[in-house]
Amino acid sequence: MSLPLEGLSAIVTGAGRGLGRAEALELAGLGASVVVNDFGQPGRDGSGEASAAPAEEVAAEIRAAGGQAVAHTGDVADHEQARELVQSAVETYGKLDILVNNAGILRDRMIFSMSETEWDSVIHVHLKGHFNTTHFAAAHWRERSKATGGPVYGRIVNTSSEAFLAGSAGQPNYAAAKGGIVGLTTSTALALAKYGVTANAICPRARTRMTEDVFAGFAEPSEGRLDPLAPEHVSPLVGYLASPAAARVNGQLLVVHGGMVAVVERPRVAAKFDSAKEAFTFDELDEALSPYYADRPSNETFAAAEVLGLKRG
Repeated sequence: MSLPLEGLSAIVTGAGRGLGRAEALELAGLGASVVVNDFGQPGRDGSGEASAAPAEEVAAEIRAAGGQAVAHTGDVADHEQARELVQSAVETYGKLDILVNNAGILRDRMIFSMSETEWDSVIHVHLKGHFNTTHFAAAHWRERSKATGGPVYGRIVNTSSEAFLAGSAGQPNYAAAKGGIVGLTTSTALALAKYGVTANAICPRARTRMTEDVFAGFAEPSEGRLDPLAPEHVSPLVGYLASPAAARVNGQLLVVHGGMVAVVERPRVAAKFDSAKEAFTFDELDEALSPYYADRPSNETFAAAEVLGLKRG
């Protein structure tokens, strides 16, 4: 019996640890040949000397389990290194079929304390990193489609965050980058659909090196049970979205954690007000909007933990 991703090749960025590692192992377990990409810096803020060890170790783990994998240690935030990453997959496996964008860093700070460098660095790695790899993968699929005269197989799975959906007071850079990734995903989905390529984004919730502070104090698993926040709860969805079974799933945003997948609708109009004359006056807007918001909970009630349904242990 063939595996769902047999004969397909994949890139997973940020795959040396945490979510990326779990996703690379999942794709390999489903039959894909994987390029394990990780820049290898030890600090979750992108600090420290880059190392080939994390990517090499995961690639070796896949090969030891009978799969095919090679390591790539380039920085996806660098346009040329992202090109080399995509080219590496094409040269190693003959083509690229699946791109999973996961690489990222954190430099948390309140908006009034955040430096320009802290803002730029997170946008650079997350949002530009997603763009860079997507750009070269999309060009590869477009060229293949033009050469064959028909659609090709292509899957993009991007990584957004519930920090974008619900807000995160100490992460304005991260929340903005993750919101931008959703916009990039939906635009890419529309642009590449005619070539047979789908693009979707996930908002994963997992206990990793990147989120150790976020989930500090939340319920730990009982002995012998899988942590509800384990990356292994997220990776099966990535495997599904990368598979032929998800051919009709395109331009979607899905929240995933602990045995739950939620499909997020695009924003809908909650209320609508029309001006009595050609344009609103201040008084008319005050009469319409102030009572509407007076009947709604204040912003303070929309703390991330409540919106996301998180419960401390």
